[in-house]
Amino acid sequence: MNLSKEISLPYILKVGEAADALNLDTYIVGGYVRDLFLERPSKDIDFVSVGSGIELAKEVARRISPRTRVNIFRTYGTAQVKTHGLELEFVGARRESYTPESRNPKVSPGSLQDDLNRRDFTINAMAISVRSDSFGELLDPFNGIVDLHNGVIRTPLDPDITFSDDPLRMMRAIRFATQLDFAIHPDTLASIRKNAQRIVIITKERINTELMKIMSSPRPSIGWYLLEQTGLLTFILPELQALKGVETMEGRGHKDNFAHTLQVLDNIASVSDNVWLRWAALLHDIAKPVTKKWMPNLGWTFHNHNFIGEKMIPRIFTRMKLPLGEPMKYVAKLVGMHMRPQSVGEEGVTDSAVRRMLFDAGADADDLMMLAEADITSKNPAKVRRILQGFEALRCRMQEVEEKDRIRNFQPPVDGLEIMKTFGIEPSNVIGQLKERIKDAILDGKIPNDHDAAREFMLSIAPEYGLIPQ
Repeated sequence: MNLSKEISLPYILKVGEAADALNLDTYIVGGYVRDLFLERPSKDIDFVSVGSGIELAKEVARRISPRTRVNIFRTYGTAQVKTHGLELEFVGARRESYTPESRNPKVSPGSLQDDLNRRDFTINAMAISVRSDSFGELLDPFNGIVDLHNGVIRTPLDPDITFSDDPLRMMRAIRFATQLDFAIHPDTLASIRKNAQRIVIITKERINTELMKIMSSPRPSIGWYLLEQTGLLTFILPELQALKGVETMEGRGHKDNFAHTLQVLDNIASVSDNVWLRWAALLHDIAKPVTKKWMPNLGWTFHNHNFIGEKMIPRIFTRMKLPLGEPMKYVAKLVGMHMRPQSVGEEGVTDSAVRRMLFDAGADADDLMMLAEADITSKNPAKVRRILQGFEALRCRMQEVEEKDRIRNFQPPVDGLEIMKTFGIEPSNVIGQLKERIKDAILDGKIPNDHDAAREFMLSIAPEYGLIPQ
């Protein structure tokens, strides 16, 4: 197969010219080749030369322009040239050997075959020549084209060696299967199960990189099911593993909360690209295993699982080394509030309940509604229709209340400085108490959300605190 037409791009041609000038056999490898066949856009092009990749990068940069910069990483024997929105990566062909306690290999120069042997999967182990005498020729020693056509993730060599050498490749197998909606070859899948415990030598940061790509995929559930099936989930997120299974008492069982959770995740993924909203969906029921209780007159209960789940989020994020700032706070808030829309609807959608939900959700009210709607996974169509109709009514009431009362981004109409000036007092707890009373009066609909009404209310309750206007 010759792909000369497909790769006849200006900067690839320049790499070929540089390779000819230095007499270095050079090939496009890895993801760019794979994505060429998948017709997916790619801005990163990896080149392997049988010789010095760094020298090749320097020659390519010189041919592009005298001002083109080469970033050299001598520790890894690699170089990078950025030009016109493309990242060209260069490395010399190499062979690798590993020790059991580390995923960092010992590297030595090698042939192209050595370099392709060390690749993670057959679909990433293809190469296209850029030398003028063989431009566009495809080298595919492991039938990667066949696996691409069949939608299969498979290692080029013995998967036990591949995964034991670099356990991160187990995560990458699942990530590719999720992104591409491919199947993992049975031998490769069995090897992941066999080597799952090796994942403990991989840093949380590298695991998170793969998890975030799984979470950004069209159907993230594919990846999480595979993580569970292979045993990796126990080492990565045991709280999610604990959701799996159904327990029965007196003939009554609860739903499989693992399957339910992944359905909610896919429901969210179908309507939002917000990866942290997807994390909130994944973790919304995370406390159900620790709150599960059998009540003879009620059946299975998960009392306060939303609030306890909210408290679990910081611990999970800290252990997994996920971001501890706004993303964590956002996920925790949505986990804690994910049942509010349904409870507000069951209260008859009162203005007071809507105001308080809008106040607590703030700018994330719309995301909260998406999560609540995604959480409806009943197999009873009539029940689903009834609940979703209730949510639609709630959305309408939220809009009406917000237009009238401006609660979503609530700011106290009377601030602390005005309170101190009005009563001639220094900073103290009573200021916070007055502001809280004003806020509650607005949320309960006793007074409108404006300055004059709030000030009048403040003056009316001031005697309760022994305060007299100056």
